[in-house]
Amino acid sequence: MKGKFGRSIALVAAGSLLAVGMAGIASASPEGGKGSSSTQALAAQVLQMRDDLTKVAYAGNVGATRADLGQMSPVLADIAAGKRYTIQTDTQQLAGLAKGRADESNRLLTDPTAKARQLPPLPLPIPSLPDLPGPLKIVSDLVKALLAAVTGILGGLLGGLPVPPLPVPVPPLPTP
Repeated sequence: MKGKFGRSIALVAAGSLLAVGMAGIASASPEGGKGSSSTQALAAQVLQMRDDLTKVAYAGNVGATRADLGQMSPVLADIAAGKRYTIQTDTQQLAGLAKGRADESNRLLTDPTAKARQLPPLPLPIPSLPDLPGPLKIVSDLVKALLAAVTGILGGLLGGLPVPPLPVPVPPLPTP
């Protein structure tokens, strides 16, 4: 009886050690901006969302832009909260600023007569992108700043890996 009890304890202890060891393997070090494998999956998701938003916004599609902003906002909130993913503090803060721009853009697209709110400046330069077309022109600066912030977030999520450039189709010059 003592032998069975001892083997059971040894089996539970071995299982616990195995579980702790596997958890250590599944999680990467947060040094250099790299997080766990779930953080890397998050980076792929954020990259796809950024690229989708860029494409629909520069195509002038208001409905799809609002939908993409609505999908992006909760993801940015998760990143800003820092509870679900292992990321650096500056990336969390940038996500909070980006979420503010996504929410404000969505609010202005929902009610074009609304007055834009003053938002805190971003701690990174805004790339020189063309203005958004047509009815999206009212949120052009907000969306450009959002795209810059999301690109900065991707830099934090990917660590030292290069961030793919924005898929911005430059509008053709008007013909006289």
